[in-house]
Amino acid sequence: MIRVQDIKLSLEEDQAVLPNKIAKKLKIKPSDIIRYTIFKEAIDARKKEDIKLVYTVDVETKKDDFLLERYPTLKRADPAYVCPAKGDKLMEHPPVVVGSGPCGLFAALILAQQGFKPIVVERGKCVEERVKDVETFWKDGTFNPKSNVQFGEGGAGTFSDGKLTTQIKNKRCHKVLEEMVLAGAPEEILYKNKPHVGTDILRDVVRNIRKQIIALGGAFRFETQLTGLDIEDNQLKAVILNGQERLETGHCILAIGHSARDTFEMLYKAGIHMEQKPFSMGMRVEHLQEWINEAQFGEKFAHHPKLGAAEYKSVHHCENGRTVYSFCMCPGGYVIASASEEGRVVTNGMSEHARDGVNANSAILVNVGPEDFESSHPLAGMYLQRQFEETAFKLGGSNYKAPVQRLGDFLVNKTSQAFGIVKPTYTPGVTLSNLKAALPEFMGEAIDEAMVAFGKKMKHFDHPDALFTGFETRSSSPIRMPRTELYQSNIKGIYPAGEGAGYAGGISSAAVDGIQIAEVIVKEYKGIK
Repeated sequence: MIRVQDIKLSLEEDQAVLPNKIAKKLKIKPSDIIRYTIFKEAIDARKKEDIKLVYTVDVETKKDDFLLERYPTLKRADPAYVCPAKGDKLMEHPPVVVGSGPCGLFAALILAQQGFKPIVVERGKCVEERVKDVETFWKDGTFNPKSNVQFGEGGAGTFSDGKLTTQIKNKRCHKVLEEMVLAGAPEEILYKNKPHVGTDILRDVVRNIRKQIIALGGAFRFETQLTGLDIEDNQLKAVILNGQERLETGHCILAIGHSARDTFEMLYKAGIHMEQKPFSMGMRVEHLQEWINEAQFGEKFAHHPKLGAAEYKSVHHCENGRTVYSFCMCPGGYVIASASEEGRVVTNGMSEHARDGVNANSAILVNVGPEDFESSHPLAGMYLQRQFEETAFKLGGSNYKAPVQRLGDFLVNKTSQAFGIVKPTYTPGVTLSNLKAALPEFMGEAIDEAMVAFGKKMKHFDHPDALFTGFETRSSSPIRMPRTELYQSNIKGIYPAGEGAGYAGGISSAAVDGIQIAEVIVKEYKGIK
């Protein structure tokens, strides 16, 4: 098929007119088109009075060769994903995948599809039980350090917007989308420019992927934590589970996520090479979703059904050398309690598929790096995160309520006394506070400058009633585990993977990293003895 770009439809036009538009662009007859599929659908809202939907399509015609010769800019569509051919060795024991977030799930899925019967070890609970624990926490503050927003089947992404956008250009991205659709995600994610699933649907998708892995011979061990490694002559021999069980394996994919701090400490003591990595921290900001719709789409199309809830992505380079940017924007969503350790408050954002909540929220983050850490220890960034989370816990009242502050009060550095138009969505509750006073000076002044700058570009963004909730500390891993060209750490048989190892930043990129590691194993082995 041929990939054809930049086909525009008005909001009033139906997709049924696409064949005529394709034919006109290629200067052929509609009857010359054999079939077509939508590869990408994007929104062009640069002209608020004339918003367009812009399509990229893959089309097969009766004149493909002629068209490719006539238009040198036309290219063939991407070929379908094919797993590499198997190697010629036999594996002694099944591979172990630690963690069932997107990285671990997709590594296990590829291995299972190729007959390797992976064993997935997950410290948290299956998604059905995990949801109950999280909802209890959000309802009354009863916290379970073993089952929460960070730990459990599906990883942190299970309680998120289910965003599948990524900046990486990798042929495996479409494989991720296809597998998610097969597991119950809406087909529109295959072509939407900014696809998302929503936490409500994502929970079913995660469960269905698990069922497929099991049907193919894989196994899941929930409430089972990696607590040690048995290493001989720099080669992994076994993993230690729950402090006592020895499970023999020569291949362990560490898809542990960015919040398994006790596991980071264990791996460091076991001799896995680690290094400090820059990351970002800040707060969640909430606006009325209608403000964002009007700013992005204009009053005329702010509520058009084809557009849905508007998104934004903002970045500002500050005078003090810091960069402030929006991250993980959740249209029509909620700010959620995301702690994974007792005595600490962590925030994140979440939306359901409909994105029909009153508020929009996003992280507003400031970059931090080794120069901000208190030592050269590889885990110093993690300890800095903990300090912020402990401060937030105390400001909130030491009961998992979160500290909040109106933007207008933040800018003048005073404690908020009441909410304005924007009401908080965080549960189990909030406490009016002065977040700015708790921030390092460089972070406070950077956010000040950025919010004013964002307001000049987007109406209402700097509205005094916009609401900050603190703190967001888990945007990415504070460490990186160096690995070889074959994706192994300094210990043979250990494969650091995904966000926790510092090689991904979201659901799609983490899943792709898991696939790539599975492929490396497949290319070396043909099966298990």
